[in-house]
Amino acid sequence: MRVVSLVPSVTETLLDWGITPIAVTRFCEQPSLRAVGGTKDPDVDAIAALAPDVVVVNVEENRREDADALAERGVPLHIVGQIERLEDVAEELRRLAQRLDRVDLPSEPVLPPALPITRRAFVPIWRRPWMTIASGTYGAAMLERLGIASAYADADAVFPETTLDDAAARRPDLVVAPSEPYPFGQRHQAELEHVAPVVFVDGQDLFWWGARTPRALARLAAVLHARATEGRD
Repeated sequence: MRVVSLVPSVTETLLDWGITPIAVTRFCEQPSLRAVGGTKDPDVDAIAALAPDVVVVNVEENRREDADALAERGVPLHIVGQIERLEDVAEELRRLAQRLDRVDLPSEPVLPPALPITRRAFVPIWRRPWMTIASGTYGAAMLERLGIASAYADADAVFPETTLDDAAARRPDLVVAPSEPYPFGQRHQAELEHVAPVVFVDGQDLFWWGARTPRALARLAAVLHARATEGRD
């Protein structure tokens, strides 16, 4: 089946399944595959010209107007829903496998048991303005599985704007600073330590879902456990 993936985490999952898309976005980080624009600005004409059997899009990553433009050209779409819980991963993988007529694919990721919540974290995802995550997001669900709640779990917005002073006032146990969507790194450590001790993590492990999810949980657990152990020394 000729598949175009406009969702980076889906591209990774397809390759893990042994399915090579005929085109992807430049954010999929697959230089050997043809890129047809970005997640928010795909080249609709180029995609249609490829005559794909299906184009995979996501309600959060991609724009409705681009999906509509592809549909108007008669391009078949598979729309991945919002991933808010770890349980959503298995459901969306099953739907994707069925759409590809590949019910043999390993669409049920084996996840570790949930740990009790013992710590709270400020998770910055953007800077200028500062933004973070509330509950009801995939990133928050990943941390909750590892026993860490978002310091903004009760926020009304899914991705609330905030300040470092406000984050510090919530007295989180740590700052979990991912490498994307904003590329947090060592150069930001001093200002983030105004809030709490900082742990830098792979943003793809925290936010990319799919075949990666079980391995990502293991890697995040190792990094966060190491930081907790340091805190007790």
